[in-house]
Amino acid sequence: MDNTDETENEETGRWRNFNSWIKCNFNYECYMTFLNGCYSCNWEAKQEKKARRPLCCCSLRERLFYPWLIVSFCLSTVLLFTWIETSNEFNGFDWVVFLGTGVWFFWSIVLLSFLGILAAYTTLLLVLGFLLCWEKNQLYLHWYHKILILITILFCSLLLWILLTYWKDRWLTIGLSLQIFSPYIHLSSISVMILLSWPVAIYLIHLEGEARMRRFQITSIERKRNKRCNMHTKLRALQVAIGLPFVLILLCLYVVPFGIYSPCVQEKDKLGPKPNFFGHRGAPMLGPENTIMSFEKAVEHGAHGLESDVQISLDKVPFLMHDYDLRRTTNILDVMPNASHEHSSFFNWDFLSTLNAGKWFSDSWIKPFFRMKPLSEADKERARNQKIPKLSELLELARKEKKLVIFDLNAPPQSHPSRSSYIRLVVSVILDSKIEQHLIIWLPGSDRKYVRSKAPGFQHIGRLFTIEELRKENITRINVDYKRLFYNGLKEYKAANITINLYVINEPWLFSLAWCSRIHSVTTDNIQVLKKINHPYYFMTPKFYLFMWIFMDILAAVFIVAVFHFYWKRESQSEKILHGITSYTETPSTSLHDEVLEVVEIPGLLTKSDSEVIIPEVVNETTAPTVYPTDDVGQPVPTEPAFEPIQAPTSEANREATLQTVLLTLEANEPTVPFTEKSPPEMYPEKPPTIDSPQ
Repeated sequence: MDNTDETENEETGRWRNFNSWIKCNFNYECYMTFLNGCYSCNWEAKQEKKARRPLCCCSLRERLFYPWLIVSFCLSTVLLFTWIETSNEFNGFDWVVFLGTGVWFFWSIVLLSFLGILAAYTTLLLVLGFLLCWEKNQLYLHWYHKILILITILFCSLLLWILLTYWKDRWLTIGLSLQIFSPYIHLSSISVMILLSWPVAIYLIHLEGEARMRRFQITSIERKRNKRCNMHTKLRALQVAIGLPFVLILLCLYVVPFGIYSPCVQEKDKLGPKPNFFGHRGAPMLGPENTIMSFEKAVEHGAHGLESDVQISLDKVPFLMHDYDLRRTTNILDVMPNASHEHSSFFNWDFLSTLNAGKWFSDSWIKPFFRMKPLSEADKERARNQKIPKLSELLELARKEKKLVIFDLNAPPQSHPSRSSYIRLVVSVILDSKIEQHLIIWLPGSDRKYVRSKAPGFQHIGRLFTIEELRKENITRINVDYKRLFYNGLKEYKAANITINLYVINEPWLFSLAWCSRIHSVTTDNIQVLKKINHPYYFMTPKFYLFMWIFMDILAAVFIVAVFHFYWKRESQSEKILHGITSYTETPSTSLHDEVLEVVEIPGLLTKSDSEVIIPEVVNETTAPTVYPTDDVGQPVPTEPAFEPIQAPTSEANREATLQTVLLTLEANEPTVPFTEKSPPEMYPEKPPTIDSPQ
């Protein structure tokens, strides 16, 4: 019996303190001091614990501010995810900021780091608040944190408005990332739900035990008084608020594959050939952009074609330059700082040919791309000597290497002498270079009739025109932004046998998506990395995805049911102890006495089998003696002693104390009325004698 009591006491203590497992492994006082210090900026250790309230553990002001903390967490997380997924646009963002500030820097990485800090900060505060609520401590967010949270909300709202207003098409990148990552996000989400089932099961079953305990302990008067809104109802509502979203999310994850579309989930025999590469301004991660070195590096890495930007000098010489001014890619600030903001077309070729176009790339500590590899000493020396090339130099290289050439032809400013004749000037330079006409992919949309008449061998490429317009212009190629791939994968163009080129793709996952979508070619800055990809990333067959889907669903169901069953069984063992304790309050005094007699044998006093032992009756001083009934032979019949109502103990220790009190009461109340018959020498023999009846 002692072993049973010890086991019950141990289970009861474990049930009462199961949510404070940290107490068993760490210094609980230091743990709570750390939580309060980070959340409330109060690092003073407190020896005495505050009065714990089960649900409303913070003031109304804190409860009203906590949703703002959740809003800041959501905004910072969404912006961080958006900026990570749009990493393909980082170089373009840095260029736009350079145009406004005149300083080249990795502003995209600065913004990424800042958003990461905001997301980590709001997540930390959210987790700290949850842990304090879990430990039933009062919340008090320091006003420093409140001010930072409001600033975070304002900053994220402003940045979100800018993205929605000026970068609407950037959100299409998020849709493309979800297309390729959706099967993996689905499987990963099921794994996360399996991990979350552990704390959810602990908390829900703990709330269930708390609700049952309160239901057993509450009196009828309290039940009527708190009928509208009692703690039991709040506990049930909290269970629904936690358990229902968990179940709904899990059910959605079970059926979400029916609505998933991913181009990289297809049969292997339906996978198209690997897209070809156009070197965007050459290979700008290996050499200075729009220089001969950059184009030669692109050729070395297997570029199918070369892409460039063409400007017209003041003396009518087509040259290669992307920016409208010369500050970023030349040493114009050192040579002629007063004219550094002038349009590059307002300089003569004699001056342009003297500018250095490579020192900014080799000697500057800020590189044009964040993840580009360091250059060798030979490449650094070669880059330092690069000049601005003419269009004819690029055509000569392409003719020798048999590479396609595509370029953006920028119209000169209004006051430029070649404003009205720049198309004819460029066509003349191309024809004079003796390059094969089919190697020229003509992109400019102006004066196509003149171009067709002078150079009928050019391959004309259009923008995102309708199929009818393309057929009318006899165009079989289009050059479009990769984000347009979001719209049905450009299926209508592929069905019309139109060759598609996407720009600018630098990330391997985007290149894999283009490959799975059967795109013919891509323009890239990262040719040295994409060239090494021999198979699309994140590719899987429908059968494999179906197997993983069913396997993860079954695994999740089995594991979650097992977790809930384990903690439910553990809670049921604790409830057995509670039922045994609370039964004292639910039975009359006489039945309680019978239960005590049945459970505990009181040596030397009374046993259930001693039917013929005389039980002395407690006599009050102000009442008459009680006459005991006798049987047929004159022996007194034992009767039930009257006990005072006993309150239900709340633990095994109180239960033992109650039994000891009953024993002491029985021993203290000695009989004051003489018996009708003299008792045997031994008051309570081990085996009472049996008396035969007259019958």
